[in-house]
Amino acid sequence: MKLLRYGPVGSEKPGLLDAEGNIRDLSGVIDDVSGDTLGDAALHKLRGIDPASLPLVDGDPRIGACVGQVGKFICIGLNYADHAAESGMELPQEPVIFFKATSAICGPNDDTEIPRSSVKTDWEVELGVVIGKHTKYVSVEEALDHVAGYCVVNDLSERDFQLHRSGQWVKGKSADTFGPIGPWLVTRDEVSDPQNLTMYLEVNGHRYQDGSTRTMHFDVATVISHLSQFMSLQPGDVISTGTPPGVGMGQNPQIYLKPGDVVELGIEGLGVQRQNVVAG
Repeated sequence: MKLLRYGPVGSEKPGLLDAEGNIRDLSGVIDDVSGDTLGDAALHKLRGIDPASLPLVDGDPRIGACVGQVGKFICIGLNYADHAAESGMELPQEPVIFFKATSAICGPNDDTEIPRSSVKTDWEVELGVVIGKHTKYVSVEEALDHVAGYCVVNDLSERDFQLHRSGQWVKGKSADTFGPIGPWLVTRDEVSDPQNLTMYLEVNGHRYQDGSTRTMHFDVATVISHLSQFMSLQPGDVISTGTPPGVGMGQNPQIYLKPGDVVELGIEGLGVQRQNVVAG
């Protein structure tokens, strides 16, 4: 299934994408794509619904973040060997963990706002993992059973804030609009191998990132298991699992986003995002 949320900011309704690419309204069935709705039993019940029996959503509504009421937005740094190299950093011996503020979360096609005083706003296409049930001390072997589904994330980053402003990486990761998620939450039964997905990102039609989850240093199961040793994960928590090479900081000379730019990114089977860049 491809679950989504549509409508104005703060008033999104739950929806489902049918086989023809139409949005079907789920608001008569569930309150939101969040929390207990993401558990195995609830998703199994949704799979039993004939999409044609659901109201058709007319027009071209705004698409919101594909999961609501996110409790934690967890990111994994330097998780692709070639990206670590382009960043001039050593490959970590265990996953590097940092957080983005949940207020950074926005829809996949919402404008990206360049923060005031920003000089190095950068892009990062990443595989997002949405947790479906309480997860604590889970083994690598059982970790993927705790996943509700997968999505596209753009881990936008202000590199000057991140690396040179005397703080943790969260400073450069948490500006409003720095966490586009979606367009769809694709349930795990439709993703046979999360370690074999192609991914790309373009700015103004030029392809900068062209990679695959095959080159992850720590795979999704390892990341989930590792995180669960340090904190419990809850339904609706989002994990952004790292980016392949091709970020602006890695270009020679370096290139960063500016108002008027257009960013497009996608992951195989998970959909495409498109953001217009504006001044914040």
